[in-house]
Amino acid sequence: MELLDHVIRAPYLPPRVTEDEERAARRTLREQIARLERELSDAFLTTYQMGGPALDHDGPGEARLLGLGELERIRDSLAGRLASARAMIADLADRQAENRVRLERMMLAPDEYRFHRVALSDIGEPGCGVWEVRPRLGLIGMLMGWWQVKLSSGCPLARGRGHRPRPLTNSSG
Repeated sequence: MELLDHVIRAPYLPPRVTEDEERAARRTLREQIARLERELSDAFLTTYQMGGPALDHDGPGEARLLGLGELERIRDSLAGRLASARAMIADLADRQAENRVRLERMMLAPDEYRFHRVALSDIGEPGCGVWEVRPRLGLIGMLMGWWQVKLSSGCPLARGRGHRPRPLTNSSG
């Protein structure tokens, strides 16, 4: 009777993976990694065009045959980087939309936004111009309440590398 009540437990053996199953798993992981890399490169181009900060890049690794575990780690790492890149793009798009709304309000009521500035890069536009609420006609306009929104002419002029000394001239000869 004691033998019938005693439960025999066999040690756990993981299922054996055949060579075809491993090959299929590798192929699937490589396809997922390729898709994630394409999406990450698209995200990089989007942030670059929006004027945002550059995304992190691991760079090429050494050439070797990766195991299933390493392929899964790479896939998970790429998925995490892609998620953070998409969050950064969404945050940047939100800030640019807020700045566009502020610029629109500045255009509609410049006297309520005295001396406010919105750079073109803040709204996702190329260039280095700045929209600024300024008094029309200087001090007189400020006293009279005449405010206008002006776009600066763009990037400052290049000034060179500093002051160049005049060449010495020989007056004796």
